[in-house]
Amino acid sequence: MEYYKAFLRIFCLLLLLSPFKGEADGSSALNIKALSFSQSQDTADKFQEIVSSNSKRLSIKQEQVVKIAMVTPSNDVSDFWTRSYIALTRRLSELEIEFSIKMFPSKQIEHSLQTHYTDEILQNREAFDFIVFGPSELEIQSNNIQRLSAVSEFDTFIWAFHTPDESWKYQPKAWFDFSSATGAQKICHFLVEKLGNDIKVVLNRGIPGITDNQRSGDFKSCVQQKGNWQVLYEHFGQYQEYGGKDGADFAAKYFPEAEVLHSANTAMAVGAVKGLKENGILNKVIATGWGGTDTELQLIRRKELNATPMRMSDDVGVATAEAIKLTLERKDSEIPYIYLGRITVANDDMTDQELTELSKEAFRYSKDGKLNQNNN
Repeated sequence: MEYYKAFLRIFCLLLLLSPFKGEADGSSALNIKALSFSQSQDTADKFQEIVSSNSKRLSIKQEQVVKIAMVTPSNDVSDFWTRSYIALTRRLSELEIEFSIKMFPSKQIEHSLQTHYTDEILQNREAFDFIVFGPSELEIQSNNIQRLSAVSEFDTFIWAFHTPDESWKYQPKAWFDFSSATGAQKICHFLVEKLGNDIKVVLNRGIPGITDNQRSGDFKSCVQQKGNWQVLYEHFGQYQEYGGKDGADFAAKYFPEAEVLHSANTAMAVGAVKGLKENGILNKVIATGWGGTDTELQLIRRKELNATPMRMSDDVGVATAEAIKLTLERKDSEIPYIYLGRITVANDDMTDQELTELSKEAFRYSKDGKLNQNNN
């Protein structure tokens, strides 16, 4: 919680110093300069309390079913999207909000498919009240986000990113994410304290862009500065399992002196573990992942993955449900523009009970749920 507050204070201050350029036409463009720092921080703290607490039902009579469109790269290995979806739907049910959801799934690398989905939504804009958009990559999808945000018929929420661009003419209503920068610092400090200085590391990076800059770039800078680590090789695995395995294979062949292999998401971590296994060096190289998904926790329990920045995964889905509720209650001012969920480091030094307790909190809604991609 303290990491969350400290990060948000710094972020809000930067936003105040560099205001977004809003439009005066009543569009969804946002003038950040108009927000006071104290009000933003107070809103964020109160909202986090709501997310972390038991639900309280909708306080008004609902006039019609809330219709939601979800555009997310949920066809990949990471269970973040599945769990966030389940947390969203179950929290909405607890809030006694009637809703329907239309899914628009893709893989992380299917950028053009998200454009196709955006076109489809805009052609049927009156069919939706809320759009939940999980970009395949923020820069690549920036035009689609602005196109959706410019529409008055629905509100647009962004998942898995929290870095607004001041040059955008139209801004989404809110961003829901976990801080990749904070996660990078946490896994960096954990590893340097555990392994010491002058360690040789290989990076399985994702897709060039904001998320990878933080997950991989910030991690790289941190271990270099804090522990004088040497980065031997950086492999862009496109957030795909085969990309993670390719990185591990390349490291085993050309950089046998590598002591750590760090992957920037679950899919690449799974591939990296497979590659290390096949090359017979699984127990000789420290393998780390990203996200703390159930798949990664299983690998940690088997001592195949050593550590991962673990998100309290259901926070994003719960926060989105609460934002929908506040919108229906016309309490939009109580929704923070940027919401960041909690994050810690899960590792193979933890007991099974400690990992179980982390899982209970992280997956408090999604622990036994299954995603139905055809739920309309």
